[in-house]
Amino acid sequence: MPSPLCLRAGRLLALVPVLYLITGCASDASAPRPAGSTDPVQIEEITVTPGPILRQRDEPESLPALRDPTPLRIVNDDPVPDMYFEHYGVNPTIDTEEETTSTFSIDVDSASYSLTRAYLERSQLVPEAAVRVEEFVNAFDYAYTPPRSDMFSLHAEAFPSPNRPGYHLLHLGVQGREIEDRDRKPANLVFVIDVSGSMDIENRLGLVKQSLRLLIDELRPSDTVGIVVYGTRAEAILQPLGAAERRTILRAIDSIQASGSTNAQAGIELGYRMAADHLLPGGINRVILCSDGVANNGISTSADGIYETVRKQAERGITISTVGFGMGNYNDILMEQLAQLGDGNYAYVDRRREAKRLFVEELTQTLQVIAKDVKIQVEFDPKTIARFRLLGYENRHLEREEFDDDRVDAGEVGAGHAVTALYEIKFRNVIADIGWLRVRFKGPEGGSSELIEKPIPASIVHRPDDPASPSVQLAYVAASFAEKLRGSYWVRTVSYRQLRDRYAALPRSLRRREEVRELGALIKRAEQLDQRPDRFANGQSDVAPDFDRVPVLE
Repeated sequence: MPSPLCLRAGRLLALVPVLYLITGCASDASAPRPAGSTDPVQIEEITVTPGPILRQRDEPESLPALRDPTPLRIVNDDPVPDMYFEHYGVNPTIDTEEETTSTFSIDVDSASYSLTRAYLERSQLVPEAAVRVEEFVNAFDYAYTPPRSDMFSLHAEAFPSPNRPGYHLLHLGVQGREIEDRDRKPANLVFVIDVSGSMDIENRLGLVKQSLRLLIDELRPSDTVGIVVYGTRAEAILQPLGAAERRTILRAIDSIQASGSTNAQAGIELGYRMAADHLLPGGINRVILCSDGVANNGISTSADGIYETVRKQAERGITISTVGFGMGNYNDILMEQLAQLGDGNYAYVDRRREAKRLFVEELTQTLQVIAKDVKIQVEFDPKTIARFRLLGYENRHLEREEFDDDRVDAGEVGAGHAVTALYEIKFRNVIADIGWLRVRFKGPEGGSSELIEKPIPASIVHRPDDPASPSVQLAYVAASFAEKLRGSYWVRTVSYRQLRDRYAALPRSLRRREEVRELGALIKRAEQLDQRPDRFANGQSDVAPDFDRVPVLE
């Protein structure tokens, strides 16, 4: 019988810091990095550029009040009814005598964090299944140094784990090449909008319209916009027009009204036909689904039919992004899977500010893919590393041999997007070189894959008296918060008070950023709401976890 710790092995990928840049410059691996040094030190292809040291904690400042959203309907005593999530388990700790590699597909989605915010703002604790660690970390910008010539720059940093004695946290970042907004390819965008009755709840269709209005103002004359709506049936209400026809496009948006049931498959298929009829060779061809994800006719229970459609269209170069709206009567599972299979991304819009981030501030990142089928593989040196665990990415796990198999689908990276992997690692007797970081990817048009491979030297490891950079510490707080919310065994000894202390230790300049201030407020709200017992304590809340325990993999 597997222990409660017997949680699915997966892959990891939560965003992190920008401290150490793998550049391709060889140097002396034996030279130690001076504590607190601010001069770059090039060691075995890694440029180490330490950030400021936190010598003392700033006094905490007042946190922003969370907004008071429209009250939800109460159904069977449940203020957030009919929310569909899938729990993919929590990654175990793995012994390097059994396995030395960790392989996964990248993920740049952020929906899980936005959904969590929507729950907590309504004074509801988020379901554990809704929490994906990597999406919490991906919600923040860590100001990575972009690549000079390659498609990606690689970053690494490690420091003693604040909550897992005997372990270090290893942060691996992948920063994609940036493209100026003016250099973005022309876009053929078809919006597929759910207008079923459920979209009339909580003004979710109204927020869709606001989001589209924001986007229209950011498009160029070379871009085209088409609109399909679906309720009981699908209907094309705007054939693709150049973005210069702004008034006509806005009139079409304003005319959208909610009614009927939800035939999502009909809407998506009509959207793909419209996109195909106006295909831009060499341009961006994207279907953007705006929905609560609920489909009560037109899709089988397993959704195999729509998934197959999405796969085939992605192969011909028409991708899909899914944008979720609404609390209550919402299907996170379908929305995430459609984006994953359709070579797109998945976001959740709970407010106008989130729509602005997605469709204005990060429009080029959202639309223009710079690399397809991006896979990460970390190979740990078993002579140096005894155990490792990756945080998050459980549903994007790949087998070791799938890394080199170009037939295996993986995630896409948009222009300027950054991805980070967080691992907990345990060194053997001495801290020595950690292993290798590999990134395999294809160009936007597909074809054969390319490989970037860099060593991870011991020089990236901070000593106990040499704290990690502020951005890395922010990533740690975000990841630990997610682990806490999803009931992970590995943070059961971490209290919300400790989380708040780690947050308060961030530099004041970092905590002044709007999204970071909001994170502090969410941690505080979760502490007020979280009354769950420790399921691992067996009636003894003071029992310390065995941090060297290696669960059996399912």
